[in-house]
Amino acid sequence: MFKRMKEDIHCIFEQDPAARSSFEVILTYSGLHAIWAHRIAHAFYKRNLRFLARVVSQVSRFFTGIEIHPGAVIGRRLFIDHGMGVVIGETCEIGDDVTLYQGVTLGGTGKEGGKRHPTLHNNVLVASGAKVLGSITIGENSKVGAGSVILKEVPPNSTVVGIPGKIVISNGVRVKDRLDHTLPDPIADEIKRLEGKIQELQLRTQQLESTNGKKGDLHEHSTL
Repeated sequence: MFKRMKEDIHCIFEQDPAARSSFEVILTYSGLHAIWAHRIAHAFYKRNLRFLARVVSQVSRFFTGIEIHPGAVIGRRLFIDHGMGVVIGETCEIGDDVTLYQGVTLGGTGKEGGKRHPTLHNNVLVASGAKVLGSITIGENSKVGAGSVILKEVPPNSTVVGIPGKIVISNGVRVKDRLDHTLPDPIADEIKRLEGKIQELQLRTQQLESTNGKKGDLHEHSTL
């Protein structure tokens, strides 16, 4: 148990440059408090002491602002940064070295039974305010952009953003959008056309100046 606690503290030092000392981290980091409280609640939950499990989780929620259902399965070195408003559902499964920022929801859509919350594999990062909903999987080393709403599976090594979520980077390569929804901008188009005309006139002016200069030189030579 103490080994895991030290690992949790060391994880915060690796992730947060604002961490100054172990004493400060233990006393002031609400994400750390929520994870430690969840381990106690989850132990009660597995022993079918569901009422005690819920009491521990609700007390933790009151003090930290982070709601983790006792049934959620959480791996090692989870880092919850700031954490206010984070919600993790009952059947959620989180792998190792996952990072969650404030306002993240790992929830259900309200339509499923059984496994109804997402699974996050190792090294996943979910940015501020993102919502990952339903029994879906976020693959290893993937990132979810701030404010995104994810309703479908995300393959490993991907970056997904938007509402609904759309993959923009896969295995380090930017994904081209097949459908271009950009609306035409007639003012921008006209400015580009005028810029082209100006460049064309500048080029002609330079050519005329060059031609006139050569004619002047020839006139001087003939006069001599």
